[in-house]
Amino acid sequence: MRLSGSSVLRTPAIFAVLLLPLSRADVRTCACDIARPETMAARECSLCREVEAMPPEPQTVFVRDTNPNKPNRWLALPRFHGKSPQQLLDMTPEQRCAYWSAAIAKGREVWGDRWGLAINSLEKRTQCHAHIHIGKLREDAENDRFVVVDGPADIPVPRDGDGLWLHPAGNRLHVHTEEPAGELKLQR
Repeated sequence: MRLSGSSVLRTPAIFAVLLLPLSRADVRTCACDIARPETMAARECSLCREVEAMPPEPQTVFVRDTNPNKPNRWLALPRFHGKSPQQLLDMTPEQRCAYWSAAIAKGREVWGDRWGLAINSLEKRTQCHAHIHIGKLREDAENDRFVVVDGPADIPVPRDGDGLWLHPAGNRLHVHTEEPAGELKLQR
């Protein structure tokens, strides 16, 4: 059987369209529930399973990013389990402050004053468990769309489902809000 030139070109395009839903990162419909173990089997629930397998203290745990394209990245995982998908707006102000403080301390420990932190939007996340990406800030990352805050307690809570990234700026922090894929501001 012989395929015409247009059929040969259409075949890869058809496969690409069929695979698109599998490659998208979007956890807005995640049904993960730690009280129902059968719901935790999905790939997007792997960080929930990771946290549940760890001791109950400390309240923030750190794991290396398992993505081979991000060999220098850490993830900060809160012990907190809110509704699924988990978001910072579901945490109390005290929980958020402690979580940001722990992530900042890890960033400083690993990268000195070149650290950056990022939370991707729900639409860009591949995991339903809340997590902060910790990495070295890219040299070209800074832009003029940020708010300046004094510390972790002042970091704005991302809007429902939104992402952000932040980094040190002297003794203060630059927080870049409404950033769907803030982790792209960090070196891989």
